[in-house]
Amino acid sequence: MRVVGLMSGTSYDAVDAAAADLTLDEDGTLRLVPLGMVSAPYEDTLRAALAAALPPAPTTLGDVCRLDTRIGRAFAALAVRADRELCSGRAELMASHGQTVFHWAEAGRVHGTLQIGSPAWIAEATGRPVVSDFRPRDVAAGGQGAPLVSLVDLMLLRGRPGVPAALNIGGIANLTVLPATGPPVAFDTGPGNALLDAAVRELTAGRLDHDADGALAAAGRVHPPLLRRLLDEPYYRLPAPKTTGKELFHPGHLRAALAPHPGLAPQDVLATLTRLTARTVADALRPLRATEVVASGGGTRNPALMAALREELPPGTALLTSDALGLPAAAKEAYAFAVLGFLTVHGLPGNAPDCTGARGPRVLGSLTPGRRPLTLPAAPARPPGVLLIGDRRAGGGRRISAAAASAASCRPAAGG
Repeated sequence: MRVVGLMSGTSYDAVDAAAADLTLDEDGTLRLVPLGMVSAPYEDTLRAALAAALPPAPTTLGDVCRLDTRIGRAFAALAVRADRELCSGRAELMASHGQTVFHWAEAGRVHGTLQIGSPAWIAEATGRPVVSDFRPRDVAAGGQGAPLVSLVDLMLLRGRPGVPAALNIGGIANLTVLPATGPPVAFDTGPGNALLDAAVRELTAGRLDHDADGALAAAGRVHPPLLRRLLDEPYYRLPAPKTTGKELFHPGHLRAALAPHPGLAPQDVLATLTRLTARTVADALRPLRATEVVASGGGTRNPALMAALREELPPGTALLTSDALGLPAAAKEAYAFAVLGFLTVHGLPGNAPDCTGARGPRVLGSLTPGRRPLTLPAAPARPPGVLLIGDRRAGGGRRISAAAASAASCRPAAGG
């Protein structure tokens, strides 16, 4: 099945679309052939309206309705482009994560979650069925609703030696760890790029929206008192499973931490926030004794952040990007939602209960029909256990050896 996965992360700067050919073998191997990725930034006015409506800012239902429509149209426009450019017009399914605008978490429990960007616009524009609204079913089953990509991470990591971990650094950082014994673990570690981007916008009066290539952070020095104050946030000490978002790590959180430390150079603030992300990720991994970290997301394009992470990880811990396993780091989450959409239309669970805390496996999402009568494929005899990344040219699956993956370059590309 040819599926397009669509998402916009907690940095809310762009919509990404990744296309994949997906095949489930009888032995439970899910084969994914990446077909490529396209991305489109949100229009400035839309991004500003979204930023103005996010917590803790007040908003109205009228604002939410307008954003739901405008974001839905943005997703639809990119879906049409992805179908044309990546799938030669032969996509069979769209899987849209939408845009998270609120994750209702209190006292370690998630009570609700809201993603907007109406799938009807995608279905109307492409004519294809759309799976959307993945998170609420896991929440309704007592789960955190995040990180949902943990199921895909587990399939990707399974069979690798030692204790492998998948790390995604978006606005919020999350990880999935597959221990040698015992159940898997997954949770949000805390801010990825969220506080960094907020600091850049505030410190440059909106002239910049991210620290390109980590250049400002690289020119600064970590301010230990500020770092200690930031690390006092109680979230870091909560047990897993746990999840968080910009409801907590927003500009007000940063201002409160900076208040006792006026006059810090912008470069020092950014160096300290970069170290915060690296430290909290490493602190989360240390007790789990991860031996290998496979990183993805926008944070991998920040050399200063990746260098700080290498310094903070325990000696001997390999750090590589998901590119080394055949899955482009910039598109990994979009590919993951393509997988989740595939599972949904085949009647297969898309959550990992050990990771999210749900009461059991659940088929995720809601389905919006396309232009043709809706026909669902037959449910396979067994759910997938392993994800094998295929070669587009050869069409066959390939496994990356641990030695080759560890030796692969982890040089991040330019960007924020």
